[in-house]
Amino acid sequence: QVQLVESGGGLVQAGGSLRLSCVASGYDFHTYVMVWFRQAPGKEREFVASITWTGDTIDYSDSVKGRFSISRDNAKNTAYLRMDSLKPEDTARYYCYAVVRGFQYWGEGTLVTVSS
Repeated sequence: QVQLVESGGGLVQAGGSLRLSCVASGYDFHTYVMVWFRQAPGKEREFVASITWTGDTIDYSDSVKGRFSISRDNAKNTAYLRMDSLKPEDTARYYCYAVVRGFQYWGEGTLVTVSS
């Protein structure tokens, strides 16, 4: 059974940093792309960043480029999202996402709140 479990969210002041983690289980993590999305209150879920299984192809949304960094540790079945220079508009629930053998999987998310 595929599971994605996020952690690392919390309350932080503007300009601060957080590192989110996503621990995957139930599939061969090291062969799949990992993706982070976020959803702010009253808004649609949006793409944040993605990383291929080798880590050689990484994409970011324009809104986080230069401030966020995605990485993964295949030995630990874990993907990370390092977030620096946080802004109040980064406040959202952050979700881990993967497509495994044609099925979409989401974690339950971790809440990030950035105060001004």
